[in-house]
Amino acid sequence: MAKQKTGYFCTECGGQTSKWAGQCPHCNEWNCLQEGMVDTSGPSKYSSWAGESTPAIDLNLVEGEDVARSPSGVDELDRVLGGGIVRGAVILIGGDPGIGKSTLLLQALASISRHDMALYASGEESQQQIKLRADRMGVGDCQIKLVAETQIERVLQQVEQYKPRVAVLDSIQTMFSSKYESAPGSVTQVRECTAELTRYAKSRGTTFFLVGHVTKEGNLAGPRVLEHIVDTVLYFEGEPGSSYRMLRAIKNRFGAVNELGVFAMTETGLSGVSNPSSMFLTQHDVPVSGCSVCSSLEGNRPFMVEVQALVEDTTSPSPRRYASGFDLNRLQMLIAVLNKHAPTQSFEQNVYLKVVGGVRLTEPASDLAALLSVHSSFRNRPLPTGLVLAGEVGLAGEIRAIPDVETRLREAAKLGFKLAIVPAANKLAKPVPGIDVRHVARLDKALDLVSELG
Repeated sequence: MAKQKTGYFCTECGGQTSKWAGQCPHCNEWNCLQEGMVDTSGPSKYSSWAGESTPAIDLNLVEGEDVARSPSGVDELDRVLGGGIVRGAVILIGGDPGIGKSTLLLQALASISRHDMALYASGEESQQQIKLRADRMGVGDCQIKLVAETQIERVLQQVEQYKPRVAVLDSIQTMFSSKYESAPGSVTQVRECTAELTRYAKSRGTTFFLVGHVTKEGNLAGPRVLEHIVDTVLYFEGEPGSSYRMLRAIKNRFGAVNELGVFAMTETGLSGVSNPSSMFLTQHDVPVSGCSVCSSLEGNRPFMVEVQALVEDTTSPSPRRYASGFDLNRLQMLIAVLNKHAPTQSFEQNVYLKVVGGVRLTEPASDLAALLSVHSSFRNRPLPTGLVLAGEVGLAGEIRAIPDVETRLREAAKLGFKLAIVPAANKLAKPVPGIDVRHVARLDKALDLVSELG
């Protein structure tokens, strides 16, 4: 066998270079080049997604068609995917070990196998181990084809033989191609195996779910080009020890990327949570300082999230800032805005911020709730009971407009909230029944209103 040529591949962009360097010449990232084997073989038999090359055609001559979707049998998964599974899609799902990736996909395959062919290929578990897990979940009698294999060519042979509508590969880091001498999980193997599966999916119409490992930093393991090749990237989130899981789409070619699915881990697997606001709110016997409720919006679903802050004096010359479920740099910026535009000088205090329930708040509408929680803890004065907050805070102290205010307020009123503070730019044409809405234009006015109502 001829010796394969060695090259270096960027884990961020997938670029190739013949020599090692500290910086990738393609994307300029540092310390991201890894050694691998260069492919010198001919093209795959699935090298064309459509089977044969086709000539170019004018865009206005292409006949458009709606993307057909089929249900997975798991409502929360369908929500995140944009309504269901698209034929020929390649979906990558990542998350921490033991968070429920394999459990979720086994549940989905069990439902799909009732009316379509489904295949589960595992490079980490034997067929007996998968059967034990299926029995524990109560789906051990379903007609899923099980394959315990790590070579991608043999997996595709099984897929070609049974022609499943949906196939799961658990995990992509354990798969390898016999055309390359590098070890499973290397940059070359992960990239080429994913590309081979994608070519097959586009030419045959099979939908693939790929389970991806994560690094200790929480990023998907392997080259960054892996996320560019696939159609959809899903990520499982959840706090250690908590029974709740959040499934978030960070890339989706067939739907929105801001949808959030909420699950609860039970003895029989993952069950969808229809009212996620109930898991993010804490019932306090007495009013507590440093606690506020934010009206967050993930896709088309509004839910209420409790934000807690703790401000304490410190003798250290460098006060500590800590955030859980909230971006730390964003918290530091908001504290600077609070010190500048409000009578709150927290330069010599430690500030801790936590989002209850393990959810991560990323939208700017949570700025106001975070700031008022910090201010409440600093003053040691609870916020008014039944108050919900939503608003983006600018560096000049202004409260900026946010989308879908009426949707947020209707959900808050349904949960029993009686008072809401929203940006002045979001004045509604008609009031929302059951909730008193106050509009503010600046941060200092919001603080004065809270003091007046409290």
